[in-house]
Amino acid sequence: MDLFLAIILIIVVAVVVGILAFYGGFTYRKKISEEKIGSAEQEARRITEEAEREAESMKKEALIAGKDEAHRLLSNTEKEISERRKEIQRQERRIQQKEESVEKKLDSLEKKEESINQKNKAAESRLAEAEKIKQSEFEMLEKISGLTAEQAKAYILNNLDNELTHEKAVKIMEFEQKTREESEKTAREIISLAIQRVAADHVTESTVSVVPLPGDEMKGRIIGREGRNIRAIETITGVDLIIDDTPEAITLSCFEPVKREIARVMLEKLISDGRIHPARIEEMYEKARTEVEAMIKSEGERAIIEAGVNGLHPELVKLLGRLHFRTSYGQNVLDHSLEVAYLCGIMASELGLEPTMARRAGLLHDIGKALDHEIEGSHIEIGVDVARKYKESEIVVHAIHAHHGDVEAKTIIACLVQAADAISAARPGARRENIENYIKRLEKLEEVASSFEGVERSFAIQAGREVRIIVKPEKIKDDDMVLLARDICKKIEEEVEYPGQIKVNIIRESRAVEYAR
Repeated sequence: MDLFLAIILIIVVAVVVGILAFYGGFTYRKKISEEKIGSAEQEARRITEEAEREAESMKKEALIAGKDEAHRLLSNTEKEISERRKEIQRQERRIQQKEESVEKKLDSLEKKEESINQKNKAAESRLAEAEKIKQSEFEMLEKISGLTAEQAKAYILNNLDNELTHEKAVKIMEFEQKTREESEKTAREIISLAIQRVAADHVTESTVSVVPLPGDEMKGRIIGREGRNIRAIETITGVDLIIDDTPEAITLSCFEPVKREIARVMLEKLISDGRIHPARIEEMYEKARTEVEAMIKSEGERAIIEAGVNGLHPELVKLLGRLHFRTSYGQNVLDHSLEVAYLCGIMASELGLEPTMARRAGLLHDIGKALDHEIEGSHIEIGVDVARKYKESEIVVHAIHAHHGDVEAKTIIACLVQAADAISAARPGARRENIENYIKRLEKLEEVASSFEGVERSFAIQAGREVRIIVKPEKIKDDDMVLLARDICKKIEEEVEYPGQIKVNIIRESRAVEYAR
């Protein structure tokens, strides 16, 4: 019994001790938890305050960056406005010079008109005397022939018109045949000899360049974090970077070939170096620009050495080098200019002329294309202004001005440049032609041919090298066909631009149809 009571007592004591221990532990943990909650609240307040301070700092930095960007845009706008104002002033000076030239011509015309009026008065007095004599002769002829003056006149003119039309057609055919045989033979010999002695490569280019990469991971490095590298490259070079699924390659797109070449060289240097960030991009851009400028100068010097032309102004040499990166209808302009220079020199030698001046004119005939991306106007006008600016001779300036027929060619060298330019541009493989322009030229040929009276139908065939014309037999006689063909050729030469030559073929036929029943 005593043992049982002792056990119960021990159990009661253990329970009391356990309760006391549990209460003490619970109180301690509660205290610890309250201390942790207070510390978390302080940490939350600290984080909130730091976030507010960082947000305020970022706001100030954004405002400063926005102001800097606005100032930069304003500076660029003012610079562009200044450049446009200068260009307008140059245009105004050019227009003023043209007005002065027109005024001088008007004064000269007035003097000539006064002289012509005086001569007209003297001629009128003599015509009056001749009219009196003619009237007396008409009266005498009317008495002898028994016909009035109007009847005799109509009879004579009718006979004379028929005879003259026939004789004129025959003479024109004979003269054209003889001249064509002689001139074609000589021209064919000279041109074939010149073409045989010239071999120039024509590189076909486009508005894009492809830069090879050592691996696709390089694309990510070129793009940079949040695109900062690619934005820096496009901003500093003015070239669009196209990064697509093409393996191990990036495409550069730009219509200005020199900028595209600088960007290509810069990217190759960056890829080779491996360090790609905005500061490094600017450094490599300056190196690439210097390298391309040296290449431009080298290409210009190579061209003048190959063409055998000396004494060119250094700026003209640089402009020639820029043509190495310029294409026209897919034809490299510098190679085209060299080919024209070779052809001009050979044909000038065959004609007994000075070949050096002919080669010089041929080499510089397209010099305006080096600046037509920067200066308004056609490449002919730009080329004439540049040649005069750098003291080229009037023979060369006139050849540049006349090589597309904008003005009449007044020198043999200008004619040679025209011919050489047409040969280089028109021979197979030299250049590509837009299909839309090709169709427009065919339609223009048919329109010109159909505009003449008596033409029933016209067809442009042989890719525009021949126009076949069917005329109405009741309106156009056999003798009239020769004159019609000549008139159509003249109008085509005046209104249509085309390479090579166009054959005008006129067909006249009479048909009689009857049915046996």
